[in-house]
Amino acid sequence: MARRFTVAVAATAAAALGLAGCSSPSSNNDNTGGANDTGKITQHANATDPNAKGPAKDVPGSRKGGNLTVQAQVTPNTFDPTDIYYVDSNEIGKMIFRTPTQFDIRDGKPTLVPDLTDLGTPSADKLSWTFKMQPGIKYEDGTEVKVEDLAYSIKRSFAHDVFQNGPTYQMSYFKDGDKYKGPYKDGDTYAGVETQGTDTLIIHLSKQFQDLPFYLTFPMFTPIPKAKDTKQEYKNHPLSTGPYKFKSYQAGTSLVLEKNTNWDPNTDPARHQYPDTVNFKWGVDAVKAQQAILNSSGTEDANSINYDNVDATLIPQLTGDKKEQLVQGESPCNRVFQLDTRKIPLEVRKAIAKAYPYDAIYKAAGLSDYVAERSSTILPPSVPGYEKYTPVEDLDGEGAGDPAAAKAMLEAAGKAGFELSWYYDNTKPIAQQVAQVRADALTKAGFVVKPIGVATADLRKKVGDYDAPVNMGQSPAGWCSDWPSGGSWFPVLFRSQSIDEGQSWGMLSDKALDKEIDDIASLPADQSQSKWAALDKKILEQYVAIPWYYDKMAVIKGKNVGTTTGDPTMGVPNFGNMYLKS
Repeated sequence: MARRFTVAVAATAAAALGLAGCSSPSSNNDNTGGANDTGKITQHANATDPNAKGPAKDVPGSRKGGNLTVQAQVTPNTFDPTDIYYVDSNEIGKMIFRTPTQFDIRDGKPTLVPDLTDLGTPSADKLSWTFKMQPGIKYEDGTEVKVEDLAYSIKRSFAHDVFQNGPTYQMSYFKDGDKYKGPYKDGDTYAGVETQGTDTLIIHLSKQFQDLPFYLTFPMFTPIPKAKDTKQEYKNHPLSTGPYKFKSYQAGTSLVLEKNTNWDPNTDPARHQYPDTVNFKWGVDAVKAQQAILNSSGTEDANSINYDNVDATLIPQLTGDKKEQLVQGESPCNRVFQLDTRKIPLEVRKAIAKAYPYDAIYKAAGLSDYVAERSSTILPPSVPGYEKYTPVEDLDGEGAGDPAAAKAMLEAAGKAGFELSWYYDNTKPIAQQVAQVRADALTKAGFVVKPIGVATADLRKKVGDYDAPVNMGQSPAGWCSDWPSGGSWFPVLFRSQSIDEGQSWGMLSDKALDKEIDDIASLPADQSQSKWAALDKKILEQYVAIPWYYDKMAVIKGKNVGTTTGDPTMGVPNFGNMYLKS
């Protein structure tokens, strides 16, 4: 879902590879399963509660106060709400940014509830949606949120030349979304959004978008006063409307959040405000940090959680009292290793799949059944419409690979010595190990390999550049549902425009495929699900990516951290519901 993997917070392996983090659903979505339960992937649904009101129901056993520390190896790339799409910054954003609608996590499953507005009312032709805004919502500085600020944030989302990482459904579905370039280039006049009075927001569409209320949960739709928009500088201290606000921020290293005294819990049905501060630290060594938190020898470690998925080497320690420190959860995510179809011919892509050392890479990445399930499809099992079809040849996620057969395929195609290149994090041992295993297998298959090592802080930018001198491993390196539907997968990842939007798997550009995707997306959910499943296999047969694994969340928390649950819309811990025991 959320989320563009490319994306954020992840398993140790994924973090080391610079992916984004999600996880796949476990059966309990909390820390009660113990170390013998590796979790089961379950299916989500589009649940709504239009009558939900604040305050949010308290987490059982919760208390206020204390300083919570949250750690990870991967660094969030931005906190500008318009530019957020990775799940780590998205989850953190839920503590800072209120949006028109929001997900409330109930019994481990997401339910869409009102936030700044109601859930919206569509017009008869479903090409306009009207949202009524709550009165009296304030920013962190005490000024009132205006409906014009909501409209401005929508207009700002079209400045994709400035904010290149944010979601882009609005460009396809909103009226004139393919023409309007945002307020910096085209000014404030935009036909896709209007306001009436002090509390009414109207969004006009170019085609039906039944999932619009779900889309409005993204940080991109948090209100921004035009006068306070500092463009690229806004990410350094965005205005808060949620329970926490920026206290200090060092990009790439740390963020300290403190309580926002102008947040009113009586208006918010989904959020809490328990710790006094939440201290985020990035760039840590995941395994060392997890071990320290598991030991909880000092106050900070006992008050910490690491949201990189637990390393396989630590699982044997999760016995006795330490079982309670394992937090398992859900997310609708799938991780892959991309193949650029513009640069690698089909017969070469098939040879890569033939040679691919699935088992060795799985082991080198430190994966386990707690954090991963081998994948062989595009849609993960949590998405309605998923179908476990007979795997496409050599794309089943299993086995040692067959370099000799792959080499023969290359020679038969006249492509012996074909060069393959990709970026990897050369500062992290796991990423180095995975890159080496991949390189060794592909070299044996007759390829010339050119892995390019870069620093952690530069990795996301590098893999997100589709003009970079590589032909494999670009972002998104996986995907999470933006909401529970194939409509938040195929239109985003496989239409021609996905390349320009920077979120394509395989960089396909096929007008017939574009039309097929649009036709399915226009159908009601009960009619589209089986069609998404059929399209899943059809696209994977083009070898757009090497399937890797469906994500699961399994992370380590300190002994003084209270009952913790996962956010199944993100596949990471629900930071906003966390508290300290003492």
